[in-house]
Amino acid sequence: MNLEKPTHAGYFFGQSVIALAERLRAGSLTSVELTRAALDSIERLNPILNAFVQIDAPIALAQARKADELFAQGQDLGPLQGIPVAVKDNIDTFDYVTTYGSAHFEGHRPSRDALCVQRLREAGAVIVGKTLTHEFAYGPTGDRSLQGAARNPWDPRCITGGSSAGSAAAVASGMVPLALGTDTGGSIRIPAALCGVVGFKPSFASVPLEGVFPLSSSLDHVGPIANHVEDARLLFEAVAGRACAPTTNSRPLRVGWITAGSFGPVDAEVERQVYQTAQQLFADALQETRELEPLAAAMKDTLLVLQRAEAFDVHAERMEDAPLKFEQEVRERLELSREVRGWQYIRAQASQAQYQAAMARLFEHYDFLVSPSVPITATEIDVREVRVGEQRIDVRAAVLSHTSPWNLTGLPAISLPAGQVGGMPVGLQVIGAAGEDDRLLQIMASLYVRD
Repeated sequence: MNLEKPTHAGYFFGQSVIALAERLRAGSLTSVELTRAALDSIERLNPILNAFVQIDAPIALAQARKADELFAQGQDLGPLQGIPVAVKDNIDTFDYVTTYGSAHFEGHRPSRDALCVQRLREAGAVIVGKTLTHEFAYGPTGDRSLQGAARNPWDPRCITGGSSAGSAAAVASGMVPLALGTDTGGSIRIPAALCGVVGFKPSFASVPLEGVFPLSSSLDHVGPIANHVEDARLLFEAVAGRACAPTTNSRPLRVGWITAGSFGPVDAEVERQVYQTAQQLFADALQETRELEPLAAAMKDTLLVLQRAEAFDVHAERMEDAPLKFEQEVRERLELSREVRGWQYIRAQASQAQYQAAMARLFEHYDFLVSPSVPITATEIDVREVRVGEQRIDVRAAVLSHTSPWNLTGLPAISLPAGQVGGMPVGLQVIGAAGEDDRLLQIMASLYVRD
């Protein structure tokens, strides 16, 4: 699947981590050279795109020199050794300021790495900086943060999507080849789709959340953003702390296309483009499924109750002591969150378990479910209403509509670049059965090739 080069592109645009790793081992490239290329690209592009909020060249280059020294000594820590990686600003790093996108934590320096970052370092990756997050990851647009708005590499007037806004912009523009994000309602897949890169949300609890600032404990996930599916797999393996198990596909795939409207309105051109991509990938395996239509509205309501209750639990004292430190839109969401009743939360927990069981039954008949990742293209920054067909709908509700059900049910889901509509990227979302992360990644890597 081919995407034209964006106006604002750096050294790593479209590059394969596997190819870079081969060159590092062949001695035709050093980690210091790669890291300088990342830092140069960031210096040139970040004033336009605002993807990175914290960079420290000496820290990054020190990590790169260490990676090169290990290569020289014959020590190989794995395929990410010497590869520049960006980390979302809601994930703790002991050597970079981590603000969680909020004035509440301006200048905050964690005492230790998040476990996923620790694993990245153990894999030899070079952490080049921290990327912009929507404040406390509580928003899908990426334009409400202590550090302002991240901007889309295809059109800097437009949103990246969020909340892993900077991570997607950093990879899509080629500032770095890999980035780590988090996903509570679509926060990896939404910006991946709107910026034209691969974004993978693993199964719930398959990557540890220790050291990741919580948004919603029953919905939060950590995962990779990359140029290629194989590269996303490498980053996933590193942070999950295990290699993907080999998988075989001994029978024809069964793939269910989630019919338009099941989870809300879809722009007709987006649907056409994404469906065409799905047909190219899956051919005769693709069949329409309407089985999610009766569940969609109640699934959305259940997720909202869980997310609101759990988010307010995290921020109750801050809302009491310093509410004006929150960005206004985030504060308004938290004020709504305050209203959830205890009985509603308990019922939502029971409903979540029921939907997980319903998905297990559905996946007895399908290997994958597919849909647009996001039903619209990126809107301009600060726009909060968009026309889809004859309807005017809330931008935030729209961008979350097709991704959030898979946080509620904890299923692995990947967004793949699916071409463009009106010059802006769109994404194809592929959802797997619970715990089938390895199979989803490996089959999609075999079927999907980005030119």
